[in-house]
Amino acid sequence: MKRLKSAVIGLGHQGLGYHIPALRDSQFATLEAICDIDEVKLKESQDKLEIPGFTNYIDLFNSIELDFAIVATPHNVYRGIIEEASRRHLHIFKEKPFARNLEEALYFKRLCDKSKIELTTTLQRRFNPIYTTFFQLRDQIGDPFFVDVRYTLFADSPHEGWRGQKGSAGGGCIVDMGYHMIDMIIWYFGLPDNVHAEFSAKAKPEEKYDAEDTAFVLFSYENGLHGSLFLSRYCPPKTEQIRVIGDRGIIEVERGHIRRLRNNGEVAESLKREHSWPTAATNQIDYFCRVISGERENIGSPEYHLQHVSFIDACYKSKKEGTYINPKKLLADFNKSGDKNE
Repeated sequence: MKRLKSAVIGLGHQGLGYHIPALRDSQFATLEAICDIDEVKLKESQDKLEIPGFTNYIDLFNSIELDFAIVATPHNVYRGIIEEASRRHLHIFKEKPFARNLEEALYFKRLCDKSKIELTTTLQRRFNPIYTTFFQLRDQIGDPFFVDVRYTLFADSPHEGWRGQKGSAGGGCIVDMGYHMIDMIIWYFGLPDNVHAEFSAKAKPEEKYDAEDTAFVLFSYENGLHGSLFLSRYCPPKTEQIRVIGDRGIIEVERGHIRRLRNNGEVAESLKREHSWPTAATNQIDYFCRVISGERENIGSPEYHLQHVSFIDACYKSKKEGTYINPKKLLADFNKSGDKNE
């Protein structure tokens, strides 16, 4: 397979810390250019990498022949990039979330369908053996009946920047950092049948921001499985844990560690990984190159991520209405309304 030409748009933590190093190790992709509106950051990276740099993605697309673009920008910037890429039949590999809401998600999907481009939303945990081991252990704990998911960290200024404003970010910890855990819930158990969320933006009461910093979500399935999801951008220590309780045992998944417990808490087996993300970023890019070439299924496709955005929209709708919301029905209703408008 020939090596595909790519560019990285957005030189923040993900772009510089993950995607550019991953491209260096990729079997199937090369880095041809970079793009960021910060001229100082752009110049520093240009000098280090010795490749062309652009402050505008349209200038980048006009100047460099690409097979796909890796996009890691603020959430409100994705729309323009996806629109331009679809016009040029340019594939997109992007950071989460897929979209800020269902209306935007359906719009992106239809753009991709019309232009026949591949778009994938990054799912690092899908390429990490700690998380994939769950499926090998699941049968050992019998029928799961409760799931407890926690993802917390401490950001001293959750109100600052575009992430503090719902208009630009689409929401707070639910749509941003929570997207990873929502993906794990959907991957392991499917889209829930009911969702109820409570959240607030109260960590910095003296500041003006409306993107939630802390959230608690209850979710359930018709088969009797229930779960809770706790998210916070202001609650130390940094924690990432999924705890699945079944009638014959328990599975605990953490970053770099998974173990199966008996019901009395005794450890039955465990697996640790010293470096939790050694190849996940590169594996994602190489997998996407194979998607573009037709060798692999797009596991992060717009169609698949409509589930994630329906879960998120259900959270915000449930908070507003004070009741449980069925994300499957929400998605079906949006699809119907979209079909009528076409």
